[in-house]
Amino acid sequence: MKMNKNNAMKNIFPYIVLLVVIFLVLTVLNFGGAIKHNLTTGELLKELESSNVTEINITPSSSDSVYYIEGKLGNYKEKESFRAKVVDSDLREITNYAKENDLKKYDTNKDPGSISILYIIVNILPLVIIIVASYFLFTKMASGNKSSMDFGRSKAKLSEDGGNIKFSDVAGLKEEKEEVSELIDFLKNPKKFQKLGARIPKGVLLVGPPGTGKTLLAKAVAGEANVPFYYISGSDFVELFVGVGASRVRDMFKEAKKNAPCLIFIDEIDAVGRQRGSGIGGGHDEREQTLNQLLTEMDGFGANEGIIIIAATNRPDVLDPALLRPGRFDRQVTVNLPDTKEREEILKVHARNKILADQVKLANISARTPGFSGADLENLLNEAALLAVRKNENSITMEDIDEATDRVLMGPAKTSRKITPKEKKLVSIHESGHAVIGIKLEDANEVHKITIIPRGMAGGYTMMLPKEEKIAINTEKELLAAITGLLGGRAAEELFLGEVTTGASDDFKKATNIARSMVTEYGMSDLGPVQYEQKSEGVFLGRDYNKSKNYSDKVALEIDTEARKIIENCYADAKKILKENENLVMLLSNALIERETLTKEEIESLVTTGKIREDNAVTKENGPTLLKLKEIAKANKIKGYTKMTKEELEKAIEKLDK
Repeated sequence: MKMNKNNAMKNIFPYIVLLVVIFLVLTVLNFGGAIKHNLTTGELLKELESSNVTEINITPSSSDSVYYIEGKLGNYKEKESFRAKVVDSDLREITNYAKENDLKKYDTNKDPGSISILYIIVNILPLVIIIVASYFLFTKMASGNKSSMDFGRSKAKLSEDGGNIKFSDVAGLKEEKEEVSELIDFLKNPKKFQKLGARIPKGVLLVGPPGTGKTLLAKAVAGEANVPFYYISGSDFVELFVGVGASRVRDMFKEAKKNAPCLIFIDEIDAVGRQRGSGIGGGHDEREQTLNQLLTEMDGFGANEGIIIIAATNRPDVLDPALLRPGRFDRQVTVNLPDTKEREEILKVHARNKILADQVKLANISARTPGFSGADLENLLNEAALLAVRKNENSITMEDIDEATDRVLMGPAKTSRKITPKEKKLVSIHESGHAVIGIKLEDANEVHKITIIPRGMAGGYTMMLPKEEKIAINTEKELLAAITGLLGGRAAEELFLGEVTTGASDDFKKATNIARSMVTEYGMSDLGPVQYEQKSEGVFLGRDYNKSKNYSDKVALEIDTEARKIIENCYADAKKILKENENLVMLLSNALIERETLTKEEIESLVTTGKIREDNAVTKENGPTLLKLKEIAKANKIKGYTKMTKEELEKAIEKLDK
């Protein structure tokens, strides 16, 4: 907000200066609102004859025969005066009149050169000031709006050192670094490649989900290479005016040729590189002209030796085929979501400037965050740090990280929302149904956490993570187990509450998508290994708007039947498992009603022993539990109680009693 105010003041300041200058000039010209009448020599002599002149001031000019007369008449007001120009012969009559009438206000200026200076000051200088002030004012305005006036110039910014980010700042991405490191080697030592006749790729396309580090990797390439580095977004090319985008592409390559060898980084290239001729009514002429110019500059009639382009996108499916052919973007580097080891390395990078408690282990956090991108992990630690600051803690604890994980996945907890006992019972039974399926079904994911605290749009949720991390391939049993787990909430409602709720709507949506994909894409049904549907997302029509269907209406009915059969079989399995483990469902439900959140350790304790194991049981020998001591410490506002042991808490409470 402060920067915006400063920019606003800078924009308004020239206008203020111009107004002040005009005001001063008008003040000088008017002499505080004074009115001057120009009199001819004849008019002045008539006023002299009628003795109407009360004040005279004579000023000689640079010419000896011309004089300037200023003064007042008897009928003038206070700020009125006259001025006239007379020759030498008429001056005698004016002088005699002044002597005869004994004018008290009579003066003669004896400096013949002063009239020129006075004339310049009064008449010419104000005009000069206005002209000079106007020139500087509009020059500054033009320079400030240069980008809006200079349409055809490239918006690519040049960074001589490419920034301060190095490969050491990019955690993980080992194979991706090796792929792009060839670019740096070529720019530093091109003869090594030319010796064997190798041609370095003209363009490298970084492809991957959002937040996986594509832009960061490109910045690291710039930081490692000692060549000029241009960076621009794909949206900076296309403008309202036709031909501007193509002109900017030409100008960008023109500037790059002057500094070759160099790198050009185009972020979000899908904004300008979308497939031509797509969408309703054809395409977008201005964008397509820009793309055509980019294709020509990369590999057309001219040669761009020494210019390497790096582009990033998370939508390679919408790019024009001509952009991906050899000679343009020769190489595609896929930047995937990090695995467990890479997530730990990313967490180490983002934890450099953060104070973590001793019990916080980055390896444990990495294992609990499958599917998180680098941006998600950075946000996770930042949220945990913010939570620690709110609590006035000296370090980031594991509790802060757990809460931050929930906030990133589901949103902040709605602790102020009042939940009725009936609603709490419904949600606890629903979530217990999900959890028991995950516990008892062999191919299901492992249950890590259950909570009935509302977050986002959910009244509660069960966190289930893979037992071991693997590549993105699932077996039929795993998909069926996933569907069964999703239906466990509704099955528990029907079995143990005798009524169903709307809480399972999102579960049905996910389960139906999996079942339909098994039938139409994966060939996991009685219809055989045939792919009936293909996702062909329209570039301008929206996601999955024009999904192609390679089957008749009869097959469509069979697909619906097979998908329904999978859902019904999984629902029956879920009800069977829950009936056999009714005691465990009720045990988890009662524990959720009491505690609202159960961790993995507490769930395991309930499954194995039927109760939650406390760190210190309530006995005559041991006294209050650790949880009870923490509650007492919190009520008495003991600093740092969350990190104290049971013995330390007991001593701190004893001091309060004394």
